Amino acid sequence: MPIAQLASSEAKGETSKTFVFNNEGHTLGNALRCIISSYEDVQFCGYTVPHPAESKMHFRIQMHKGRAVDALKRGLQDLVKMCDHTIETFENEVTTFKNENHIAT
Repeated sequence: MPIAQLASSEAKGETSKTFVFNNEGHTLGNALRCIISSYEDVQFCGYTVPHPAESKMHFRIQMHKGRAVDALKRGLQDLVKMCDHTIETFENEVTTFKNENHIAT
């Protein structure tokens, strides 16, 4: 997933950045926004999809303290953990259902 940083976001230093995700949209944007917004040191977190015909998403993070890029990395790692947990829980429930209902796998 290629990520770029908007040049105009340099003015505020490391605490405020806008990142551009190519070939991404609302699915990743909303999930990542929900996770990063919950961090105590994050002042603002949001995203936009500039135009439906463009396959990119702008993702903005503003911090009270710390670096925006670190919050982004942490958010991506936490999203991966959440997805892994969801898949594991789902697979366990499917196995349990099949075992309880004597369904062959």
